[in-house]
Amino acid sequence: MNKRLTHLIYICISFVLILSCNDNPYKQSKRYYTQYCANCHMENGEGLRGLIPPLAKADYIAAHRAEIPCIIRKGVKGAMVVNGIPYGQQEMPAIPKLTEFEITNILNYVGTSWGNTDSLWTVEEVRNSLMKCK
Repeated sequence: MNKRLTHLIYICISFVLILSCNDNPYKQSKRYYTQYCANCHMENGEGLRGLIPPLAKADYIAAHRAEIPCIIRKGVKGAMVVNGIPYGQQEMPAIPKLTEFEITNILNYVGTSWGNTDSLWTVEEVRNSLMKCK
């Protein structure tokens, strides 16, 4: 094997190994969150106190798991209580263009970030929830 080809193979293997060492398995999910959610819920998921509810350590997510995909897709207005604090002055806009896959990725990012320890979502679970949206 010529020296140049061997060198190219080593570079390719090194590149693959570097990419596989990523400590964040939800990198694409973080990108979706940043693009669609972080403007309101903040980069750290803390929301805006009294106006926009937090996603970090939010009891609402676990208590309303089946509704969360619909909230993302269709938006929500009206009162809700998150971690004992009432919210509802600010309507959450719908994001109808998000696919089931993208919603699943966002939910898995939120569920594994900022101290959250939610069980992972599947595309099937999100699909079933979206089929039941009002």
